[in-house]
Amino acid sequence: MNLERVAQLMRELLVEIGEDPEREGLLKTPMRYAKALQFLTSGYGQRMEDVINNAIFQAESNNMIISRDIELYSLCEHHMLPFFGRAHVGYIARKRVIGLSKIARIVDFYARRLQIQERLTAQIARAVMDHTKAEGVGVVLECRHLCSMMRGVEKQNSVMTTSTVLGSFHDDEITRHEFMQLINRDVRY
Repeated sequence: MNLERVAQLMRELLVEIGEDPEREGLLKTPMRYAKALQFLTSGYGQRMEDVINNAIFQAESNNMIISRDIELYSLCEHHMLPFFGRAHVGYIARKRVIGLSKIARIVDFYARRLQIQERLTAQIARAVMDHTKAEGVGVVLECRHLCSMMRGVEKQNSVMTTSTVLGSFHDDEITRHEFMQLINRDVRY
């Protein structure tokens, strides 16, 4: 990303909305915005191979593995406003497991792009399935969208839930039910 170009475009946008980009509070805003946008869309500049970084390991077990409540932040591709929430990712290993931190990194890899929640859910599930060769994968996202909270219908308490289930999570109702029960369980430490 050309940070100087994005900062210049932000200066022009400030003028278009009636602001003075030379006033004290806005002097550094264009470059701050450019750097923030670079971070928020950093998924475009990464490769999945670098994200996973060879953290696929042989394992004897074929149990269900779940990582819950992974925070995620993304930008809606329709309004470029944030949406945020949490991801729950589960899979049944088939002699291969992925490093725990890599699941969260896969979520970020796809979330740090202009997105819609429905596609984001499917991309995460497909990536986990493809890289682990799992028996099945389940992904549930629960997010709040500022495009429907701050503008439009202005529903501040609305939450959108999406799910993608692949393999045994799709084909076996009992497996899918177990996953849904486990992600909705309160855990006390």
